[in-house]
Amino acid sequence: MEKALEMNVESHVFAWKEGCVVDGIADFYYPISIRDKSKILEICKQINIDGITSIASDIAMPTVNYVAEQLGLIGNSRSATVKTTDKFVMRTALRKAGLSCPNCLVYDEANFPEDRMINYPVVVKPNDRSGSRGVQVVKKPGKVNMAIEKALSYSLSGRAIVEEFIKGKEYSVEMISYQGEHHLLAVTDKVTTGPPHFVELEHHQPADISTGMERKMAVEVIQALNILGLENGASHSEIFVTPNDEVIIGEIAGRMGGDLIGSDLVPYSTGYDFLKAVIEIALGEFKTGFPSVLMKEFSGAYFVSANPGIVTDIINRSGEYKEVVKAIPIVKRGQSVDGIIENSANRAGVIVYKSPDHRVPLCPSSVLKFITRKN
Repeated sequence: MEKALEMNVESHVFAWKEGCVVDGIADFYYPISIRDKSKILEICKQINIDGITSIASDIAMPTVNYVAEQLGLIGNSRSATVKTTDKFVMRTALRKAGLSCPNCLVYDEANFPEDRMINYPVVVKPNDRSGSRGVQVVKKPGKVNMAIEKALSYSLSGRAIVEEFIKGKEYSVEMISYQGEHHLLAVTDKVTTGPPHFVELEHHQPADISTGMERKMAVEVIQALNILGLENGASHSEIFVTPNDEVIIGEIAGRMGGDLIGSDLVPYSTGYDFLKAVIEIALGEFKTGFPSVLMKEFSGAYFVSANPGIVTDIINRSGEYKEVVKAIPIVKRGQSVDGIIENSANRAGVIVYKSPDHRVPLCPSSVLKFITRKN
């Protein structure tokens, strides 16, 4: 919303009331579920909007592109929306076109045949969520159906997938597209908790890879974007590089990377105003354009956890570190935390850094520390 205000663009925001952070910032705020397509379309018609977008929400994209299509605005097609919010449909389309991605099976109930001959470990996840919600690695037979039940409890459509486990290093590729033309902005290094949930703990740009590997990633992702039909706006592609340098597409989303990847890290490391470009594309006024040259600096995010208990104090020492741009508590004083990191929502805070010439190593709890007492 700050970017829209900076651009003198009137903002109308739809979001659930609980946890909403834009009420009081946006010009107009509507406490309506972002999944309520019909009601949002009705209001958008009344106020005669010029464009619609969502920065980093998979759940919002079906509504965004539905409204754009109904009102003749710039967005991505209904087909592209399905292919980038339904993981099974996405994988089917990519594999049919000959791209490498994990094999997977889809389930709407926990009826996986536990005696099925299959290579373990496998990854079980909701078919339509992000942020590691409901994700679990199963290492041996007998526990797949339990994992499916958990994944189904997080799924919006009531479907879960069981997919092969890919051994390799995880990255994400951040791109901007307009009218089917795609431009690479950055490749992000990722550090996760590892199995069983793979919750992301660190992001760093630029990734520590060769120029050749960066080009190889970009070629694969651009092919995938074309296959999925993503033509306009930001994209965030999660990929794996195997020990023999094979690039495998994990998932692709037609929006910015969350966890401050698109909103903060890309502009800090490249100098490109990603948020402004996405808003311009939605308005049909892509004045920022594709960058001819990108700045090559360093940025990153560290996520902080908290010990179990009630948060009694938050100690922020970010002012003592010259490279730290911001340190943001996610949990508040008086809030109860269980200390278990099963998905992105369980993290307690985030620290963002930027540097002109090096990746900044930090001990997150030294910068932002959460003091808890037992319940």
